[in-house]
Amino acid sequence: MSTPKLPLSKLRRLGDTIYLSGELGFDDAGKIPEGIEAQTTNCLNRIKATLEAEGLSLASVVSCTCYLTDAGDFAAFNKIYAETFADPLPVRTTVQSGLMIDAKLEITVIAQA
Repeated sequence: MSTPKLPLSKLRRLGDTIYLSGELGFDDAGKIPEGIEAQTTNCLNRIKATLEAEGLSLASVVSCTCYLTDAGDFAAFNKIYAETFADPLPVRTTVQSGLMIDAKLEITVIAQA
């Protein structure tokens, strides 16, 4: 999965805690697809792949911060999110916010090894 090169770390590990930078819904070609469902699915799949590269899974996620550009996308976003995470669910903050690129959401997570 390709992403634009930015001056940041994709993740930082401090002891057993892993902090992931905000992830966007890029597809395998490095493009942002139309629609909140596709972007949410891609975003969560990218987070999953990053965690798996560190020997973790989505079950390791303890906290998510989610930024949606349109509050009207909240229900569709929640549907995909709920299908992705199992109990115990991560704590979560979801806010409506502008993003630096033309995307509908960004998610950052903290995971525990």
